[in-house]
Amino acid sequence: MSEKTRKRWQRRPGTTGGKLPWNDWRNASTWRRATQILLLAINIYIGVTFYFWVRYFETGGASVYLPRPGGIEGWLPIAGLMNIKYLWEMGRLPPIHVASMLLLLTFIITSLLLKKSFCSWLCPIGTFSELIAAIGKKIFKRHFTLPTWLDIPLRGLKYLLLGFFLYIALSMPAQGIYMFLMSPYGLIADVKMLGFFRNIGNITLGVIIGFTVISLFVRHFWCRYLCPYGALLGLFSLLSPVKIRRDVNSCIDCGKCAKACPSHIPVDKLIQVTTAECNACMTCVESCPVASTLSLSLLNAPRSPVKSEDAHRPLWQRAALSGAMMTFLILGILFATVGFAMLIGGWDSPIPEQMYFKLIPGSQSIGHP
Repeated sequence: MSEKTRKRWQRRPGTTGGKLPWNDWRNASTWRRATQILLLAINIYIGVTFYFWVRYFETGGASVYLPRPGGIEGWLPIAGLMNIKYLWEMGRLPPIHVASMLLLLTFIITSLLLKKSFCSWLCPIGTFSELIAAIGKKIFKRHFTLPTWLDIPLRGLKYLLLGFFLYIALSMPAQGIYMFLMSPYGLIADVKMLGFFRNIGNITLGVIIGFTVISLFVRHFWCRYLCPYGALLGLFSLLSPVKIRRDVNSCIDCGKCAKACPSHIPVDKLIQVTTAECNACMTCVESCPVASTLSLSLLNAPRSPVKSEDAHRPLWQRAALSGAMMTFLILGILFATVGFAMLIGGWDSPIPEQMYFKLIPGSQSIGHP
């Protein structure tokens, strides 16, 4: 057997059947799941804390008081879009909900740098969607893929929804945005959001249950077809220099990467993945049994030994991103934003408690201006 042939079939070190054990520190899927669990726990904490904070004002101060969690503003993307428009036109920070804008900008920057990694590493809805998909596969032993003639137009729905929300948020002039944010509805937009889930209607609940049931059969149904947030981040991710790249010389054409991809991307047929559907989840990388064939990197990660045309490239361009590096970068960007928001006083909106005591008890009767 020639040296070239041996390199072509070289298995990834430490793998069994081409896969790393879940507790191996090199396993990117383990790092991603740990990051998802951490963010899910943070969001559960934010939700519970925010509920008790709202109840304190609903009861006139008779219940337990917990400080309002600034992270709740990450659930106000429309306010974030409006505040970006306000900042762009006025050249100064908006009066309230600054954190919603900073978090949205952070997720956009993350997509510019590291593909649509927010969806597969940070988003709690994405984590829940993965859990539902895993349960569905456990029950039915497979996932179902929609035919191309139906899949493509359905994927366009999330861009239509994105266009609708962009029009709502960005068509307003800065003065109109200011008036909206400072209206009773705008001041307690976060409370209104909580009220939507606390007083959910039968039709809305039925739709959510329907999406959940469909997601048992069709993996990531909401994320793939209807999520406008993912559509926005996907468009920015097209500009990311980081991509999934395939070494055609060492690829054995087993097709495991394409089969494992939750976004149904034909990774085994591409040299680099450029589609907006890629979430940088690295599932394809972890499914590849051959060393140095698939990588998430700026440029194709060189095989060993380093090829002469790769040697002049800086190390940061030649090295592939590991799961540990992705976790460090994604969480580092997120927590740096939180620290910056606290530093400039934008993590908490400057609304006096007297205003909350006045507005929150009657929040259900406060309509959209």
